[in-house]
Amino acid sequence: MARSFDFLVMGGGVAGLSFALEAARHGTVAILTKRSRSEGNTIYAQGGIAAVLSAEDTFEKHVEDTMVAGAGLNKRAIVEITVREGPARLQALVAMGAEFNRRANGEFDLTREGGHSKRRIVHAGDVTGKEVERAMLAACDEQKNITFFPDSTAIDLIRARATPAGKGRVQGAYVLLEDGSIETFLGRVTVLATGGAGKVYLYTSNPDVATGDGVAMAYRAGARIANMEFYQFHPTCLFHPEAKSFLISEALRGEGGKLRLKGSGERFMKRYHELAELAPRDVVARAIDAEMKRTGADCVHLDMTHLGKAYLVERFPTIYATCREFGIDMAVQPIPVVPAAHYMCGGVVTDEQGRTSVPGLYAVGEVSCTGLHGANRLASNSLLEGLVFGHRATQAAVAEVRDGVKLPDVVPEWDSGSAVTSDEIVVVSQNWEEIRRLMWNYVGIVRTGKRLARARRRLDMLREEIREYYWQYSVTRDVIELRNIADVAHLIVECASRRKESRGLHYTLDYLAPDDHNWLVDTVVTREP
Repeated sequence: MARSFDFLVMGGGVAGLSFALEAARHGTVAILTKRSRSEGNTIYAQGGIAAVLSAEDTFEKHVEDTMVAGAGLNKRAIVEITVREGPARLQALVAMGAEFNRRANGEFDLTREGGHSKRRIVHAGDVTGKEVERAMLAACDEQKNITFFPDSTAIDLIRARATPAGKGRVQGAYVLLEDGSIETFLGRVTVLATGGAGKVYLYTSNPDVATGDGVAMAYRAGARIANMEFYQFHPTCLFHPEAKSFLISEALRGEGGKLRLKGSGERFMKRYHELAELAPRDVVARAIDAEMKRTGADCVHLDMTHLGKAYLVERFPTIYATCREFGIDMAVQPIPVVPAAHYMCGGVVTDEQGRTSVPGLYAVGEVSCTGLHGANRLASNSLLEGLVFGHRATQAAVAEVRDGVKLPDVVPEWDSGSAVTSDEIVVVSQNWEEIRRLMWNYVGIVRTGKRLARARRRLDMLREEIREYYWQYSVTRDVIELRNIADVAHLIVECASRRKESRGLHYTLDYLAPDDHNWLVDTVVTREP
């Protein structure tokens, strides 16, 4: 029997919770999360939330910084909306109970990160995302209309057949529950807030849940997907054999951290950008990648030792403590760092209120392509985007529900057909490893047409193997995630192959310069269902 709600939300990060908290005032809300309620990219966000709050700052400066970082591909109207609505969304978060660092006079302790011309980053130490998630989950617990379904993995969206009157509407999703059963979840409105897809790459700052599920499901349902070639590689993840996906925040460089070559200790960023360590992330990541390849080093060093232990422990307590766990005292020795896949700047195309090209389907947060980021995300605009568009999408979705959108009377139950339990799980692990490694080697920080062609040929073969496996054996979470990262990898390669220039995060040795005449446009891919 199907479970029915007014609003079906997939994902429990800042964007999904922003939507859910407002929607719950107007109807019932189901929130599906693949692991625990809080597991996702939001809780691991260290830096902060960018917002214009100082008399020394202006909306125009924040807009311009975002446009510069995005290499001109941003939609200015969307950037304006995000920047101008940001302070109000931040204050709503504070009213919800979120606590951020403040100065003695009570004002926010604003910090600065790469690409920002002014101090405008509101933060909670170096665990901003954790504090945002805590406050929002506490607020959700006070809403009787919100029901969480942890350990629930969406398999595919349910879409009605198209009719002469219009496109088929998304009506919900088939969902794998913790006990292995598959249930039908229906929603008068369905919202993708599934975050990013860092696990498509071998090295990533993202948690294990970041497998691009929302993008893959939306693509299979016929939604427009854009700009997947722009995947942001964070310049500084901790390089240690026992450390897994631990991010060394952008804020360390914002507060004076120096990048140095391993061995010689030479600073090198001035050779790549006038802002040195405060250059945009794509520039810093490429610079580190180039220096590692030039010198043969397995990492570079981020030096914070000149700032003193007392300051580092107070400003970056979690990073300091975690580094100490791995035998690194950042007060007296530099931190070994490498780039890693961090943030997806493309995604499911939406309008300014989160609507996708498929009726009944919304997308908010990292899974969406609103036009805010363009070809490269400006640091700390991500939590901001989730707050702003979670709010804006709620306004449109509530209007749809009020207009009388009905739940379907009959939806086919999940049909497992003749699928059996697999005795070849090694196929899943092998394909998973192969996709992530080929994406790192062929579709990483620096690309070429030949590398992309090799990746495409191998991905076509792997996707066919995965399709055969998917239909032959019973569905598991590992199989669902493998299928999704394969589809996301395909989309990244497809978009990257189409763009005949270097812009922002897409850097190809075949076309070293941007081409505003031909390529100041989005790369859009659609698969008709």
